[in-house]
Amino acid sequence: MAGKDADKGKKKEGKKEVVHGKKKEVKKETGLGLSYKKDENFGEWYSEVVVSGEMIEYYDISGCYILRPWAMSIWEILQTFFDAEIKKMKIKNSYFPLFVSPAVLQKEKDHIEGFAPEVAWVTKSGDSDLEVPIAIRPTSETVMYPYFSKWIRGHRDLPLRLNQWCNVVRWEFSNPTPFIRSREFLWQEGHTAFATKEEADEEVLDILELYRRIYEEFLAVPVSKGKKSELEKFAGGLYTTTVEAFIPNTGRGIQGATSHCLGQNFAKMFEINFENEKGEKAMVWQNSWAYTTRTIGVMIMTHGDDKGLVLPPKVATTQVVVIPVPYKDANTQGIYDACAATVKSLNESGIRAEADFRDNYSPGWKYSHWEMKGVPLRIEIGPKDLANNQVRAVRRDNGAKTDIPVANLVEQVNDVLDSIQQNLFETAKQKREACVQVVKTWDEFAEALGQKKLILAPWCDEEDVEKEVKTRTKGEMGAAKTLCSPFNQPELPEGTLCFASGKPAKKWTYWGRSY
Repeated sequence: MAGKDADKGKKKEGKKEVVHGKKKEVKKETGLGLSYKKDENFGEWYSEVVVSGEMIEYYDISGCYILRPWAMSIWEILQTFFDAEIKKMKIKNSYFPLFVSPAVLQKEKDHIEGFAPEVAWVTKSGDSDLEVPIAIRPTSETVMYPYFSKWIRGHRDLPLRLNQWCNVVRWEFSNPTPFIRSREFLWQEGHTAFATKEEADEEVLDILELYRRIYEEFLAVPVSKGKKSELEKFAGGLYTTTVEAFIPNTGRGIQGATSHCLGQNFAKMFEINFENEKGEKAMVWQNSWAYTTRTIGVMIMTHGDDKGLVLPPKVATTQVVVIPVPYKDANTQGIYDACAATVKSLNESGIRAEADFRDNYSPGWKYSHWEMKGVPLRIEIGPKDLANNQVRAVRRDNGAKTDIPVANLVEQVNDVLDSIQQNLFETAKQKREACVQVVKTWDEFAEALGQKKLILAPWCDEEDVEKEVKTRTKGEMGAAKTLCSPFNQPELPEGTLCFASGKPAKKWTYWGRSY
């Protein structure tokens, strides 16, 4: 594209390439910029931004995607944080096989019924059929628990707290979306066993808090902590807690990460027993918990704009990109040296910075390129900046420009990055809060659903009522369901009735369409 196309001139937005007040003769490249707008066609915008921002590449098997380094590095930053935190909790990493035998997979009936449609099977080796087909893990409860039963004998073997970082495969679904719904994805899955329910309950919430921190502190995405309904909980578990995000553009909730208390159900099926301190035989209490590469998709949907990705500084591989802006007669070498020195001092202070010295692209083209990739802060250095011993800093989140003296470079860049992180979170929180609609009646519910709201409604907590809501709201957009009952419950005045059944309400619950 850099050849003939380059001479056609302008970026899609039609902005003239003016660099610090003068026109430039360097060849430019067109075709940057997105063809879809986030507010007009969200689905197409998202599909385009993940590719143009170099997060993923589409693959020749539907529902599978290549995670490019730009995405993988975000995953690694989250992994580094989470892995260190669970190690503080004395949770140890392990690795279990990808394959599951049918006999083991089918041991917990509710569990396999929940996952059956999504299980992929290996049926052949070369040209010959396998005598017994082998399943590929959709999750690892049934892979791990036969061995928990072997390793746990007495109360001194507890707690057993394991985690693994791996991939899983879930095959069945209609509309794959990069990061959000894919046939193979990366995750961590924790599997733990305790002597008492109290210990299990406590860990469920400790892990959920780490998931909240991943979303809110790293990805700058606001979430609600809460409990899933009986209908929506993990198949075969006792109860499921979740951090739920919401995408205002589509009016859909999205399960961010889940922490499940499995109770003693799996312990019964897999005979995970231990001798307690009194010498009596008892069953363990178990948890499982996971977050996936979906986190990255939620971040893109929340912050991205019509120029491309917008990355929160905490997870951006490159937090600052430095771009030289020389004129024809300028001291080009001096400008390049200043760029290199800027990168060096930022890197030495722990800021992830790089310079773009490519000479076949104009500065304006580079601006668009790094905006598309979502780099939080751009630093431009031209002749004027060189003369004044300063740099020009431009924020990706709001476009604000400031001149920073070289003497205060590190300190001020750190302040700006903190401000961007905070602003992204606050902006997302305001947008989310503007979508919350409290309803008391079915008519209000139906109206709010049509307006793509995140609905908070009083509910009788009955499964049949939830099923009926799903049935009554079925349509092109998909049915509405419970997202979670927030732990932070508003007051429920006496005599409040369920919006759907008219029976006495037991709790406030978030409802909506979801991914």
